[in-house]
Amino acid sequence: MRKIALGLLSLFLLVGTVDAQEGKKALKKGAKMLSKYASNATGNADQLDEGLMLVEKAFESEEVRGEDKYYNMLGTAYNAVLEGQINAKLIDPNFPITKGDLAAKAVDAFEKVISETDDKGDKKDALKGLEATENHLNNLGIYKFQENAYAEAFDYFNKSVEIYSILKANDYESRLSDEVTRKDHLFYTGAAGYYGQKGMEAVPVLEMLEKEGTDKPLVYEALFTIYHENENPSAIEYLNKGREAFPDDTGLLFAEINYYLTQGKLDVLVDKLKMALEKEPDNVSIYNTLGNVYDQLNQQERAAGNTEKADEYFNEAMGYYEQVLAKEPENFDAVYSQGALYYNKAASLTDEINELANDFSNEGTKKYNALKEKMSGYFDQALPYFLKAETISPDDLNVLVALREIYARKNEMDKVAEYKSRIDALQG
Repeated sequence: MRKIALGLLSLFLLVGTVDAQEGKKALKKGAKMLSKYASNATGNADQLDEGLMLVEKAFESEEVRGEDKYYNMLGTAYNAVLEGQINAKLIDPNFPITKGDLAAKAVDAFEKVISETDDKGDKKDALKGLEATENHLNNLGIYKFQENAYAEAFDYFNKSVEIYSILKANDYESRLSDEVTRKDHLFYTGAAGYYGQKGMEAVPVLEMLEKEGTDKPLVYEALFTIYHENENPSAIEYLNKGREAFPDDTGLLFAEINYYLTQGKLDVLVDKLKMALEKEPDNVSIYNTLGNVYDQLNQQERAAGNTEKADEYFNEAMGYYEQVLAKEPENFDAVYSQGALYYNKAASLTDEINELANDFSNEGTKKYNALKEKMSGYFDQALPYFLKAETISPDDLNVLVALREIYARKNEMDKVAEYKSRIDALQG
């Protein structure tokens, strides 16, 4: 039994071995098939898988793996597949490019030759092969960008930038050697990385473009956003640079507004939002945001006991919500926020009422009852706004909770039960 087992093992090893001659033959045959495929990708589709299998199997041979020229053949074979599929897509936009991953494999093959060979001819062939791959990568990136597949577009475009660096280091011309083409390519690479949420991967390209000088405000918006998301202090530096270079760009303005929102710098925000409103007077979201900022200022002042200032901010907030509704009568955010203004004004009296609840003197009782009545008045003023908000968005949980609480204070328990049931249904 042992002899049989050993015999079988020897047989398996023999079958699994590819000698130099077989490897070279497989590589040449596979490369020929892929070249034929490239001439007509739709008509020669049966050549693709077998051709790829043969050229990759060839590299199981140590002799093939040991010669640089065969890596050039491998990269060229991969390029042939890409060329065939890209040409087919030019003829038929619905043709699916299924072998885009071969571009990176082609780069690896050519780069291995460039970094290891002493033969000038092999190196020149590898550089020429990279030049072709660079063009394929650019086309692949364009297709993906047009499909809004930004993350994939970034990977293709960025690989092309890598090729440019290799070619440049070897004094070889690249399509990106032209300054205008390079800046255009870097911009689309950075934009694809930003839109495709590639995060810090996109930063080197964006910073390269920023250092070379750019007329694209999106570069600064992207750098700010990515660094801000990663809690990097460079974020505000790029935001300030962008705002200085492009003071009229709304994308950067709104990025700045969002930044100050996260920082809670409400006083700064008001000026920024009013500036945004001058640029986009019909943008209801700016009016709503201004209303929210003034509401936050109102609550801050009310909590500090500055009632007069709080009321001033309250009126400002209400005014901006009214401007929203003048443009969009069914704007849910504005209607809900108006109700919330009165609701929060009522809630702000809670602590004072609770303190007075323990004062049983005539004056204490009088103040307690007056504040309770005042609170009820504010809740009554909030009610119609929440009822209107309910008609706009019947299943909004915040609206239903507010209505339940108001009816509970009005001691209308049938209404409380109705809203409790709806809230329970929504919460599962």
